Amino acid sequence: MPILDARTVEFFSRSPEQTRRVGMRLGALLQCGDLICLQGELGSGKTTLVQGIATGWGSLDPVSSPTFILVNSYRRPDGQILHHLDAYRIQSPQEAEELDLSLMFDRGPLVMEWPERIESVLPDQRLWVNLRWMTDEQRGMAFLANGPRHQKLLDEFRRKVFGGS
Repeated sequence: MPILDARTVEFFSRSPEQTRRVGMRLGALLQCGDLICLQGELGSGKTTLVQGIATGWGSLDPVSSPTFILVNSYRRPDGQILHHLDAYRIQSPQEAEELDLSLMFDRGPLVMEWPERIESVLPDQRLWVNLRWMTDEQRGMAFLANGPRHQKLLDEFRRKVFGGS
């Protein structure tokens, strides 16, 4: 069990609905250029969390896993786009660079599944979320902020989820 500090928030979800609600709280805070990296094995709750993130962010579109098409884009009424990238099938950092991540950051936030596969080409500024399967209904989530913007995001998220100042 890691020792938690101001850069880390740990949360235990007891159901898919609770995972979605946590995602909604995070999604409501996202800004253009934010990078949310979701690391976890199959079945750890990544796509369920993204469903909540997209809803909280204000997406008009349903969320599905982009495993075979790599990137899904979800629209919001103000024209911003939330990009949902699945890096599982990306074979190299060079292939990832061809996706033009900087253009995605210019149009809205980016949520990425399997980021560890292309970590070398990702910006250092990000919110990294480790998800783990615990039981059929329970998932563990550890949120780690890197950089001032993502630290502010994590602090606001902590207040929304746990209350306090």
